[in-house]
Amino acid sequence: MSDVYKKLARHLDNLPGGYPATVSGVEIRILKRLFTDQEAEIAMSLTMIPEPSSAIAERLNVDEKELSKLLYDMSIKGLLVRSSKTGENLYMAAQFVIGIWEYHVNDLDEGLIKDFNEYVPYLAKQWEKQKTQQLRVIPVSQSISAGMNIMPYEEAENIIKSQSKIVVADCICRKEHKMTDKGCDKPMETCLIFGGGAYFYEENGLARSISKEEALEILKKGIEAGLVLQPGNAKKPTNICMCCGCCCQILKNIKKLDLPPAKIVCSSYYATVDEEECTGCEACAESCQMDAITIEDDTAQVNLDNCIGCGLCVTACDFEAISMAKKAEKDKWVPPPNVVHTYMDIAKERGLM
Repeated sequence: MSDVYKKLARHLDNLPGGYPATVSGVEIRILKRLFTDQEAEIAMSLTMIPEPSSAIAERLNVDEKELSKLLYDMSIKGLLVRSSKTGENLYMAAQFVIGIWEYHVNDLDEGLIKDFNEYVPYLAKQWEKQKTQQLRVIPVSQSISAGMNIMPYEEAENIIKSQSKIVVADCICRKEHKMTDKGCDKPMETCLIFGGGAYFYEENGLARSISKEEALEILKKGIEAGLVLQPGNAKKPTNICMCCGCCCQILKNIKKLDLPPAKIVCSSYYATVDEEECTGCEACAESCQMDAITIEDDTAQVNLDNCIGCGLCVTACDFEAISMAKKAEKDKWVPPPNVVHTYMDIAKERGLM
């Protein structure tokens, strides 16, 4: 086996999202499925700062024209990120998650899916060790009482309305589960991407452009289907994922970790029950994607270690017996201002800076 894949694995692990090594070497098998030797060499030369092909060619001491084509082809294959804000293509490294994996939503195969599902628990163990995650959880708006002060970045509708470019893509988690006969019947086309990332998804044929009105309708259907809202972990997020606890690789894997989900997920809310109003109908328990609610003595009980503050239980209750509460000031999550700061915070927490 060429050492280039081991070097690429180390390079990816030095990006904020991480790419931890395993005893089985599954992380190397994944890279061999995705990259040629030449592509791996090129990927190792990229950072998370966008650059023109000329700068990369100079660093690699190769012909710029030839490299420019290779970089473009690699970006189409979802192996790196391409942007063209300045009128010319700029290229930067793609993290494995969120990044390379998601960029393969339209060309998954059973071998890649099998290897990824073997590997993702190793990524999840890393999430236990960092305070800042790539995604956060916000409550559905219908679960917030009129008197509760909610910040604009905590409201999905507000996030959508503030965007100038929106595309929607299939949920890769539900798609890969469906391909291996392990999926659920939740909506598939639910991943909203904004801004520069939206152009990348659209140009690569990974998503379709939609209006704000259509995005709001997709959001509504996702909430009605009982999906957890996970926007990017920034006040100005670049995406909103709508997730189910059975397929979402984040939600289903954090339920298996030693640290409780509530200690890992970045959220400012939790559910609370008015026992006098509760009828024990179990609607809230059935709606919970994190198995945080049980019925004991005909009354709903919330396990605060598992509750991630999504608010779906509130919308499921017909008796107004359950509501959202804000965490104590010291436990509230205030996201970084933008995605650059998010990744800088993660890098610092992982000791990379």
